[in-house]
Amino acid sequence: MSPLTTRLAAVLPFELQHEVDLVLPTVVMPDLSTAQLQEFKLLLAVSPFLSRVMQQQPELIAVLLNKELLALPLAHHNPLLVLSEQTEAAVFKALRRCRNAQLAQILAADILEVKSTEQCLLDISGMANNLINSAYQWAYQDVATQWGQPLDQQGKPMPLLILGMGKLGGGELNFSSDIDLIFTYPHNGETSGGRRAVENQQFFTKLGQKLISALHQVTADGFVFRVDMRLRPFGDSGPLVLSFAAMEDYYQAQGREWERYAMLKARILNPDPVHAVELNQLLKPFVYRRYIDYSALESLRRMKQLIEQENRRRNRVDNIKLGAGGIREVEFVVQTLQLIRGGRIPELQQVSIFKALDALQSQGLLDTEQQQQLRQDYLWLRKVEQLLQGLDDQQTQTLPADELNRQRMVLGLGFENWQQLIDTTVQAMGRIHQHFKLVIDQGDNPEPEEMILGRLCWDSELSSDDLAEHLEWLAAEEATELLDHLKQFKQDCQKRSVGPRGRELLEKLIPVLLHQLAKQQGSALVLQRVLGVFRQIVSRTAYLELLSENPPALQQLVMLCHKSGWLAEHLARYPLLLDELIDPAQLYQVPDSTDYQDKLRQVMLRVPTDDLELQMEVLRQFKQAQQLRIAAADITGILPLMKVSDHLTFLAEAIIAAVVELAWQQMAEKYGLPAGLKPEDAKAFAVLAYGKLGGLELGYGSDLDLVFVHQCDNLAPTQGDKAIDSRQFYIKLVQRIVHMFTTRTPSGVLYDIDTRLRPAGNAGLLAVHIDTYADYLEKEAWTWEHQALVRSRLVYGDSKIAQRFHQIRSEILAKPRDLVVLNAEVTEMRQKLRQHHGEQSTEVKHASGGIVDLEFISQYLVLGYGHQYADLYFYSDNIRILDAAAAVGLLHTEQTQALQQAYQQLRGVSHRQTLAPATESAQQLENAMEQVREVWEQLFG
Repeated sequence: MSPLTTRLAAVLPFELQHEVDLVLPTVVMPDLSTAQLQEFKLLLAVSPFLSRVMQQQPELIAVLLNKELLALPLAHHNPLLVLSEQTEAAVFKALRRCRNAQLAQILAADILEVKSTEQCLLDISGMANNLINSAYQWAYQDVATQWGQPLDQQGKPMPLLILGMGKLGGGELNFSSDIDLIFTYPHNGETSGGRRAVENQQFFTKLGQKLISALHQVTADGFVFRVDMRLRPFGDSGPLVLSFAAMEDYYQAQGREWERYAMLKARILNPDPVHAVELNQLLKPFVYRRYIDYSALESLRRMKQLIEQENRRRNRVDNIKLGAGGIREVEFVVQTLQLIRGGRIPELQQVSIFKALDALQSQGLLDTEQQQQLRQDYLWLRKVEQLLQGLDDQQTQTLPADELNRQRMVLGLGFENWQQLIDTTVQAMGRIHQHFKLVIDQGDNPEPEEMILGRLCWDSELSSDDLAEHLEWLAAEEATELLDHLKQFKQDCQKRSVGPRGRELLEKLIPVLLHQLAKQQGSALVLQRVLGVFRQIVSRTAYLELLSENPPALQQLVMLCHKSGWLAEHLARYPLLLDELIDPAQLYQVPDSTDYQDKLRQVMLRVPTDDLELQMEVLRQFKQAQQLRIAAADITGILPLMKVSDHLTFLAEAIIAAVVELAWQQMAEKYGLPAGLKPEDAKAFAVLAYGKLGGLELGYGSDLDLVFVHQCDNLAPTQGDKAIDSRQFYIKLVQRIVHMFTTRTPSGVLYDIDTRLRPAGNAGLLAVHIDTYADYLEKEAWTWEHQALVRSRLVYGDSKIAQRFHQIRSEILAKPRDLVVLNAEVTEMRQKLRQHHGEQSTEVKHASGGIVDLEFISQYLVLGYGHQYADLYFYSDNIRILDAAAAVGLLHTEQTQALQQAYQQLRGVSHRQTLAPATESAQQLENAMEQVREVWEQLFG
């Protein structure tokens, strides 16, 4: 690298000189020496961000060119801001100008080589600490003026403790970074000294919201920090603040492995001498185990795999943070060793990566050479990252592809050309990756054995007929068909931009694929399906690499394509799902019913809260990945039919909850909350499921029959700047929910939504007050709508609105009805459906004795006898309704068992028509439907 003096004396590249010439006339410059003028031009050439700051705050120029001043720790000449008794606008302006000024000083110190990278990181973190504390003190005073102060047991004001997570916690914050925060307070109680007392949680929630706004909101002066609160217990769906006791309960009962990694670097940013020790003691047992904890190693491998998967999905290249040998791998090495042994070796319990590296070396867990090399390479990548983000105050870790920014990087880092910079960076990342593999990696997967016959089939120019005789285990016709598929695929590849690496990977993959297909029944069909997947990924070598480097993934692809044409098409349509095949143990292990929401929450934590397009795409990717796992467990017999529907239902419910939360946040931010609701309150909103979702009988391609109700005064206005009445608010909320479900992204739609079962159907409002819903069902609904209500249940909503819904449902289903009239109306509706689908329909759903007939039997029993037997309508699924009917004597036990068996057979056929051909014989199906017809005749004549 070139020394600073050489860079200052060198002639700037034409493009950078042009940039400097454009900026110079716009800056009010003090008198500068020749050397200072050279340094000034260097700063302008390297960073448009510095140019903007000097234009906005010309008084800073003298500071930025004062090397003695710049060399001091930032805190020495930048005191803590005092913001008391200032207006909100003045506070916001002061915070943002201070942030920009101090970042400019840090960046200038780095470019002018007067401060080490490590000191720059400490300065950025210290700056963040000070600005957060300044904003906190102002916000606390402002909220306390109105609501009084929360007091501890000694009558002293109680603080909100702010946990800084990640690099902020470790004192290693990067130049343009989000800050991850968690808010907590010592204990519950009430405030004192305000206009009226409020609960401590309410006070601290208001304080947290004001603090976030002071830091996060974008004004004419920019922002201070993007604030991310998603690492708090329960994520976005949890309260903004928690008491110590609630936080301890959460981490003891529900804390996940990834949260241990997050909490490893937690640091209290505003330590309080009384409560900080208590909080640290509370959190430590969750993070550090008393034993040597090798489970942390496997957990970290999974986290690394998620990052690699994300890199492939987002096509990340040249990423110095997340790529192989990037910044994250150094953090993984250090944090893994900390978690494994930190419980037994207190010296390892460090939030700073530099102090942790020193401790690992002193404790003999890294030798001196390893430690020094890791530290040196890590600091290099952080230096590159700092300049990369400092070019234009952008949060990025991807090296630039455009020539202008490459020239800026070369100049700022002291290289002669871009290739030198790349070579240095690649060498550092290579060394890091080697250390990473020694500590964490499971070792390189051995190359699959190259099968002579497979290579012959792929490489040979012989005709299919000539090659077919080599596939002696196949009949001649199937062998020729298999080779024809292979030949056609090879011709297709020649017409596409596969590239040399793609061809090299195919030459390795195809022989292994053919070897796996050897002696397998239906080889030609399976090959056709697998090649259908390959066609979608031949130009995306990351996925070919995945299959080449992970033999189990290719084996699972072959097996799934053998079992199901639907799965083969699904994988071809969404190749990102190939990542799910890497670990067969994980592929066939479906989550527990309550785990879907937690898994989805973890995925959504990695998505920016303001990126709706990416949120919708990630939701679809999550659904497809989980649906693939369910289908894999289904076709291999791990999950029986009833459990498959249960899991598809649990998955849909988790996604509904996530979509509602996202839509609610967007609506509340735009319009404010409906009058009477507070941020910490429930939403007074519910999602009601009908049909297959309501009856816990969801299939792979099922749409969702949903009805939306609320419990707010229709005419009450919302509390935001752009106020609307609550009825409009909830209608717009539902419109946003439906939009998020049904908009087609690259990963398709999330679910098709059918809202026609709402009051008045398509003519009705998308969201209605729950009392309106009750009145409609009581006074206007048709019998078929009451039939639909049998298979309804609440899938999202708080306890209050849930209780009201259950009351309404019970009252409607328990109404006495004239059995003769009911019999006629149910029969008439069934006849209309048959006419619509055809009298002679052979589909198991609509045929005589099919699934719909059995559902009508269940609904008739509930509507006809619900006023006598409440157990009939307790559940919404057919199996348990039939159990209840048998228990009260409406059906004989033998009839019930026959109907349940028939129902499961018929649903199994309907269900498997999606995945794979049915295995039941025509006679078995006819016997099942005859059982249903017999009961139908008995009830309806």
